[in-house]
Amino acid sequence: MESNSGNTVLDHWLAKKLNDRKSDNSFRSLTLPSEKSIDFTSNDYLGLSHSTELFQLIHHRLDELSMRFNGATGSRLLSGNSQQLQDVELFLSKIFKSECSLIFNSGYSANLGVLSSLPQRGDTILYDELVHACIKDGARLSLASRFPFGHNDLNDLESKLKKAKGNIFIAVESIYSMDGDRCPLIDLVNLAERYNAFIILDEAHSTGVMGKSGSGLAVSLGVQHKIGARIYTFGKAMGIHGACVAGSSRLIEYLVNFSRPFIYTTALPPHSVASIECAFQYLDQHQHLQDVLQDRVKLFLSLTSGLTNRISSSSAIQTAIFPGNENARNASRTLQQKGFDIRPILSPTVPADKERLRICIHTYNTSDEIRALAESLQSIPV
Repeated sequence: MESNSGNTVLDHWLAKKLNDRKSDNSFRSLTLPSEKSIDFTSNDYLGLSHSTELFQLIHHRLDELSMRFNGATGSRLLSGNSQQLQDVELFLSKIFKSECSLIFNSGYSANLGVLSSLPQRGDTILYDELVHACIKDGARLSLASRFPFGHNDLNDLESKLKKAKGNIFIAVESIYSMDGDRCPLIDLVNLAERYNAFIILDEAHSTGVMGKSGSGLAVSLGVQHKIGARIYTFGKAMGIHGACVAGSSRLIEYLVNFSRPFIYTTALPPHSVASIECAFQYLDQHQHLQDVLQDRVKLFLSLTSGLTNRISSSSAIQTAIFPGNENARNASRTLQQKGFDIRPILSPTVPADKERLRICIHTYNTSDEIRALAESLQSIPV
């Protein structure tokens, strides 16, 4: 039987691309987390994904709702909408202090849906150079012109605002996922107002860990009403899955009509929707978890103050730079051999020479574990 020449050509191309990744030490593969290792890598900052109490609350809520459906059966505009979904969106709007909210299946699809549909041809998107890939992908799908500005550099942003055309959109994150630092949101809002720019704020890594009931950075600063669209992700500190966009009723109506990732995606199943509601109810009753997390972060910072390769932040995300993919891999292996689950972040995910260990602090990391990690980091040559 003759082989398909098109398949052969494609297979050779795939092999070359993969070999290129292997040759520069940037090849990725899936690995299973070790149950015996101490977790310093997951985004489960508050430990909610492991909470037995939350697990029971979710199943109790499903029993209350008498839900007997395993799936949503279709997109929201067809058969996938439900009273449960609309009730939870209203519930989220109260937490996030917005007129409306709209649930998406993930933070990635929410950012993609907003950035690909709002900006139009002739408009301008200005995005922080360190925003997540989903923001860049969404901007790429739009027909607007798009330009990065220096990370948290409002002077660079203003120089680009002066040249921007059409409607102007500024895309930033509350807490950046690689460096863990915070957006200068108050100053950014003031700058955006001077240029009539529309802010798109990704609250992925502030959801749950900041603000009353986990409402994020904008609400904690009282500027939520000055931000055009806020994207909240539930798969990190909230310990579950899904996301939502919070904003005006007109914005939500627009997304229902024009956001392709919303229109053409099967809705979340009832279990996921109940999980969102219960996770925020649980956090509202356990607000002290935010303080516990900050205490753990402060301990780590105090114990690693002498590290010259550390990028410190006040968030749960901490960074130790080990330039070069192989150096970052070796540092990770050393820590893994000592029982710490810490993964390397390699280029091209981060720029060359900025390869690193991304260290996430959690409420369930004990003081002894944090001390042991700090001592181990200090013993690794840079």
